[in-house]
Formats: sequence, structure tokens, C-alpha cells
Amino acid sequence: MTTTARHIAAAVNAGANPRTAVAEALAKAKADTHNAIVRTCDERALAAADAVAKRVAAGERLPLAGVPVAIKDNLNLAGIEVTAGSKILKGYVAPYTATAVERLEAAGAIIVATTNMDEFAMGSSNETSAYGPVKNPVDPTRIPGGSSGGSAAAVAAGIVPLALGSDTGGSIRQPASLTGTVGLKPTYGSVSRYGLIAYGSSLDQIGPFSTDVADSALALQVMAGKDPRDSTSADRDLGAIGNLPTTPAAALKGLRVGFVAAHEEGLAPGVRARLQEAKQRLTAAGAVLVPVTLPHERFAIAAYYIIATGEASSNLSRFDGIRYGHRTETADSLAQVYGKSRAEGFGTEVQRRIILGTYVLSTGYYDAYYKKAQQVRRKIVDDYANAFTQCDVLLGPASPTTAFKVGEKTSDPLQMYLSDIFTIATNLAGVPGISVPFGTDEQGLPVGMQLQAPIGNDQRLLAAAAGIELLSR
Repeated sequence: MTTTARHIAAAVNAGANPRTAVAEALAKAKADTHNAIVRTCDERALAAADAVAKRVAAGERLPLAGVPVAIKDNLNLAGIEVTAGSKILKGYVAPYTATAVERLEAAGAIIVATTNMDEFAMGSSNETSAYGPVKNPVDPTRIPGGSSGGSAAAVAAGIVPLALGSDTGGSIRQPASLTGTVGLKPTYGSVSRYGLIAYGSSLDQIGPFSTDVADSALALQVMAGKDPRDSTSADRDLGAIGNLPTTPAAALKGLRVGFVAAHEEGLAPGVRARLQEAKQRLTAAGAVLVPVTLPHERFAIAAYYIIATGEASSNLSRFDGIRYGHRTETADSLAQVYGKSRAEGFGTEVQRRIILGTYVLSTGYYDAYYKKAQQVRRKIVDDYANAFTQCDVLLGPASPTTAFKVGEKTSDPLQMYLSDIFTIATNLAGVPGISVPFGTDEQGLPVGMQLQAPIGNDQRLLAAAAGIELLSR
């Protein structure tokens, strides 16, 4: 397993050459056999390593000094091609760097590679990518989850200790669960979305993958904060995120942990067994289990696929074959340029969601679908607010199953959508969520426990996650 980001930073701050860790990560990225890496950033990374070495030599102490980081292929990095896993953006070079990435680099992190993803973040298995499917490092015959499967696989395979993904309906937490990594979706607005290629703007949130909770906390601490370039970013004090408890009792004694009994229905046997074990260990550590209900959660998937596709239809209208990216060579008119460029550039799943989104936003259907879905979303927000009057955090599975076989669900979009049944409501409500590894099923495949906390209570979430992590060892 790759050493933690904290250990690398401590060594570099103590005088170690950051080129060592960066060169090792680049070599691993080039030798990647899981299709997790889309491209490496050799020259840029080595130059950045030298710059970090100079800053440390001048007396700076950087929280992520020399830490190799991989970022999802929908985050802009100045001078590097960014394609969101799609043919339509082939050859597009980012003119600027995303704020979240910029802040990591300011803290001393080195971006070594960009990672594979479901096209435009639309998928739950990383099989819709124009670069082909990513293989799960735990079992290469299985998927790593999506849409941030490449970032999850890069951490699980030990290529980097830290990677960035984006989470619109579970795209960090679900792959984290399936690959045995930690995946954090911060409170909506905690991390700037400036420089993220948008899918669903009211749902998208950037977050980290790591090998332990403390590294994810460190990454959030660095990235969080108001950004004047993103009107949805919040000026919110997340507290002392990095001060995590070091014993289960310190993290969990007296903590009110809510659970939804209905979440145990339809779980794979191995996932259900780990959930029951987590509850037992939490009780033994002094936590108080509290049954709660989320009455409108059953409508979350339906509401999500109306809201998300509507926003995607609007966001992706800019990819038209005129300004950048793929342009057809066989058009006789402007209308054909638009139509053919988009038909040739977008994959099947993206086209499906654009069509759905255009339909629900169209005259005569907006009130019946999009407006109604937003009303349901309000109910879900209220459900969470009510639940958190009874408990401090919510516990449940991050995924109803462990990793399934490559190709197993590609012919049935509805079954694929149900892979995110436990993660989507988090995004609709805007609350923070995290998946923490908690053992394996009978086949040795990782199981992740999901924790959720009230809006802005990322510190509470991370402290509880640190406790769960300690219990799992």
C-alpha cells in the first residue's frame, strides 16, 4: 500500500527530495494495468517538485509537500488536455486550473496524472468512458464503481496516496466502497466547483479519495473555502477538520448514530453482515444507535434523474462542435454541424441523459417533471433536517452490493442507476457523506460504510469516520 500523504509531506518538510515520491508515482502511473490513468503530467510534475523543494528550503512548511496527486479527467489543469472521458473534448487543453487543484498545489501537492471516468461523470461503473472501462485493483474482472472509478483505482492500486473525484449522486462514495478506499463528499459548496466540467451544477461536489480518513480530512482542509469565482461556494467554517480522535471511545462514546431500518432491505448478504457488525461494534464502543426515518428517500432516484439530466442538458449544450472539441467533417449546414458533432462525440449514456433532460425541461413538461422533482427534493432536505434532530450522524451502506463483474449491468441502465440508491439523497440534500472501508464480503470484496452528517458538519462527519475506521481494524 502506498504510504499516506501525511508521511510523504512530513518527509519532504524534513528535507527529503520531493522528486523521489513524484518519480515513483509517475512510474507506477505509466505501468498502470487497470486503465485508471488517462495521461501523466511528467514535465509539469517534475518542475512542480523542484518548486516545492525550493519553497521548503526557504523555510515554508507545506501541509501536502511533495505529495503525488491524481485528478479526475473533468478537472481543469492549465496546459494539460482535459476531456471528461469523452470523444467530444478530444484535444482540448485546459487554459486554467480548477480552484480545488490550485489550492492543493499551493499546499505543496504535485499533480502527476489525470484519471479515467465515466463520460461526463454519467455512470456508476466507469464503463461509459471513451477510454474504455477501468478495472478494479481488488479483482480486475470487476468494476471499480463510477463515475470517479479511475481516481478510486489509482489510490487502491497504490499509484498515488491521494486523488480527486467529483460526486453528483455518489460518484466518490460508491467507487470508494467498491475499491476499499476512503471517499469523501463534502457539504455542497464547501469546495469550489470552479474549473470542474459541470454535470449537475446543484449536485456536483469535488472531494478526495485516500487510504485513510486523516488524509481525506487534510485534503478537505486545504481545498475548502469561499471562492469568488464560484457563486455556489460557501464562506463556511468547517472547524478543526484535521484534529481527529485517535481512539474509538474518543470518537464514538455518546455519539448518537442514526440508522434507517429500510436500508437493510435488498442488501447483498456480505454487505448486510458488515452493516450488522458495524452496529454491534459501535454499540460496544459507547455509541447510541437511534432508529430514524427518511420518508421521502424512496423518491430520491426518480427526482435525481430528472434534476440531474435537466441540468446536464443545459450544461452540455455548450459542446456543439463550434467553439472547441470534436467537430464533424461531413456537415452541409450549421444545423448538421451541431447534430452530427454531438452524435459523433457523445456516447450512448450521455445522449440518453441529454434527451431525458431536454424532455423534462421542455414546455408542457417542466411543471410535471422538473418542478415536481424539486418539490420532492425539498421534502428530502426536510427529512434529513428532522433526522438530525434525533441523531448526530447517519450510518448505512454506501452500496447495496460489492463490486460486480465488468459488463454485468451495461445492458440494463435502470439496474445500473440503482447502484447509487444509498448515495443520491446525500447530494439532493447537500449534506456531507463519506464511505469508509469496513471489511469484506464472502468473496473478499471490499464493503464500505457510509456516514452522513448535517450541512456544514464535515468535522463531525470526519471524527465519526475516524472512529469507524478504528473499529474496522
